[in-house]
Amino acid sequence: MELIYVLDILGTFAFAISGAQVAKKKQFDIFGVIIIAFVTAVGGGMIRDVLINAHPINWIGDLNYVWTILIAVLTMYLFRSKVAHLSKTLFLFDTIGISVFTLLGLQKGLDYNLHPFLALIMGMVSAVFGGVIRDVLTRKVPLIFKKEIYASACLIGGVVYLFIGFLDVSENIQFVLSGLVIFVIRLVAVKYKLELPKINNDIFGK
Repeated sequence: MELIYVLDILGTFAFAISGAQVAKKKQFDIFGVIIIAFVTAVGGGMIRDVLINAHPINWIGDLNYVWTILIAVLTMYLFRSKVAHLSKTLFLFDTIGISVFTLLGLQKGLDYNLHPFLALIMGMVSAVFGGVIRDVLTRKVPLIFKKEIYASACLIGGVVYLFIGFLDVSENIQFVLSGLVIFVIRLVAVKYKLELPKINNDIFGK
């Protein structure tokens, strides 16, 4: 599971950077930037752990998450002009992050004997609710409530993870294949600007 842990840390770093960038654009002070970076990176996992009564909370049980967030904020301040040009790289890390967070959250739900459907929801909470908290605190409409395919990619990848779980394959293969599904769906959706339909009018109206 060492590779998965590394990807988890990389995802945390990317989420923290994205949160710090949003806070910087809103002209928050350094404390505000750290808070927004923190909730973006670990907020989803923290909500998940509270909901399933898991202790210790994810970042409390492993201080590497805290150090990763602080390093991300420091990196953004020291190299902010260069970080601004790394949007594509950070997007890839962010996509890796939601893939890993979805599956880790799903598996943690299963470990706590949740019904697979509820475990799937916990996976989605882990992946997207840090961004929801960030957007609410910075007065933005959360990304998952807009047109981009984001949470739905996590949902599909989680379903694949559960399906593969019924097959006789190793846990690492199960994790990698399911993560690739989320990763590819997110990349394709952004590249080709795919989006979910909106409810604009009453289907049976005038």
